Amino acid sequence: MTMTTQDKQLVCTACGSEFPFSGEEQEFYTSKGFQDPKKCKPCRDAAKQGRGGGGGGGRGYGGQRQMYPATCSACGIQTQVPFQPNGSKPVYCRDCYQSSY
Repeated sequence: MTMTTQDKQLVCTACGSEFPFSGEEQEFYTSKGFQDPKKCKPCRDAAKQGRGGGGGGGRGYGGQRQMYPATCSACGIQTQVPFQPNGSKPVYCRDCYQSSY
């Protein structure tokens, strides 16, 4: 049995305006383990823009992905990969990785 959550009004910590937090949004936030939003959508969007966009896909705030030097396990060339190799698994250059799939 699902319980319908009542819509409620929250106060934005950035601009002080009230904004709606629908029952559907509340259920989504709860299902993901998120806290209630502290800022209204326009202030959240402005904060994302100030950080260099949102959803950088692991690229940090500046939009550039951190790359690490590595030696390809298949062909031996020097390459760069988007993760810190730790020696526990083979690392491949782009060409060797793509040819294996």
